[in-house]
Amino acid sequence: MKKKILNKICVTITTAIFVISIIPINVSAKTIKDFENEINEFTSQLEEKEKQIATNDAEVEKIKNRIKEIEGQIQTLEEESATLQAEIDESNNEIAEKSEQSKSLFQYLQVSEGENAYLEYIFGATDITDMVYRMAIVEQLTEYNDQIMDELTALIEENQKRKDELASKQEELNQLTKELETEKERINAESSAIRDSMPSIEQQLKEAKSNLTYYKNLGCGTNEDIYACQYRVEQNSSTSIPSVSGFSRPMASGYVTQNWSGYGGHLGIDLSNTNKTIAIYPIAEGVITRIYHDEYDALCVAIRHNVGGRYIYSTYAHLSSYGNIYEGQYVTTNTHIGNMGNTGYSFGAHLHLEVATCHWTSGGGCSWGEYQKRTINPRQYVGFPSSLRTWWYNK
Repeated sequence: MKKKILNKICVTITTAIFVISIIPINVSAKTIKDFENEINEFTSQLEEKEKQIATNDAEVEKIKNRIKEIEGQIQTLEEESATLQAEIDESNNEIAEKSEQSKSLFQYLQVSEGENAYLEYIFGATDITDMVYRMAIVEQLTEYNDQIMDELTALIEENQKRKDELASKQEELNQLTKELETEKERINAESSAIRDSMPSIEQQLKEAKSNLTYYKNLGCGTNEDIYACQYRVEQNSSTSIPSVSGFSRPMASGYVTQNWSGYGGHLGIDLSNTNKTIAIYPIAEGVITRIYHDEYDALCVAIRHNVGGRYIYSTYAHLSSYGNIYEGQYVTTNTHIGNMGNTGYSFGAHLHLEVATCHWTSGGGCSWGEYQKRTINPRQYVGFPSSLRTWWYNK
């Protein structure tokens, strides 16, 4: 009797261990009710986002008008600067002419080497009449020379004044240019803020609804752990995903250009090759859950993998083209899913590979915000060279 009871206990423990082993261990339980709450939250966020976008659009329009105004002021200042420079050049020519006149006058007056050229000229008169005449000439010449020098001094002062004015205008021009650059940076910052919030709330809401429909169609209960439900249903159907036998690199050769840095940073790892359209393959066997374009029209593929009873997802972004694939297709590491490219928000042909314990698209079981926190360093599964731009030559 005791032996039978002991056997039953052993069977019960074994069964419990087996059940535990087939339940995915992704994260804590999440239910359909959680998804419904997320949809309500996204709806509220959407309303706030629309208001924010409207405010941003109005602000950006003001900035554009300000830029246009500043550009007009800059053009006016440039025209004024050109006019001032022309006047300065003309004044310099007059100064040069006056200097020559003054020089000629001195040469005329100082016909002798002594200091008494004027006196010698006056006392050289033959009579009183001639002396008066000569004194009048000397006086006129002296006044004329003084007049020339006064004019010369005035022109020099005016020239300096205009130079100062030009420098002041130039400083104003530089200040306005800096202001213009600041305004442009502000527009870029606004654009970056909008871009960084992508995928949009609209798309997140759409995918959340798709997720909700997906799990409801699986027959998951309102308060049932969706991950356990998904695993149970799929393992009991013809679409079950066998556990991966190993991981491979997604291309035959290449190198790493940027590493994963996690939540708040770079969510994946970037890979490239001199062959800018090299074929891309899954990192492990699995099922394609989504073939889609992101907010920037990048071609993307998401694949679900079974890793010892735990689902993980790999995403392949910026593809130039898709292979002959479809959603729901079982793929292996030899299935051609697409080619490396430069689609979407990208600055050069590369593959952006992300690995996470869920996916924010239909059938992935999480929101975008949750997805960002649950990305994994792809190096945890795939053996890439440790150094950037170090080549590998086999999958």
